[in-house]
Amino acid sequence: MLTDTRAFSGIAVRDLAAARQFYGEVLGLRTSEDNGNLWLHLAGGRDTFVYEQPSATPASYTVLNFQVDDVGAVVAGLTARGVRFERYDGIPQDEHGVMRGRGPDIAWFTDPSGNVLSVLAGG
Repeated sequence: MLTDTRAFSGIAVRDLAAARQFYGEVLGLRTSEDNGNLWLHLAGGRDTFVYEQPSATPASYTVLNFQVDDVGAVVAGLTARGVRFERYDGIPQDEHGVMRGRGPDIAWFTDPSGNVLSVLAGG
């Protein structure tokens, strides 16, 4: 029934202006606005819809993964732009917040609303 229907993911944020600045300027993603909402234009044509919901509870699981060739280099670049990487109890992470050797290298961070994002090896 929905096999050939265009689908996309959505992320709720508390403050759309903060999300626009973070996703567009800090992460360097292409963005656009439509009817007061935000679109993230991701590689491969996988656009993601971002909408404001002031009472939104942030997702405590990873809602968006960015596959990169060199996790360490991307973590260093994002750290220089003010991104703080998450540390999780029971997960072995290096001094930069990267988990290595248990699947693909991966590091987690949050958007201004607290939604969990990651950079992980692949591509």
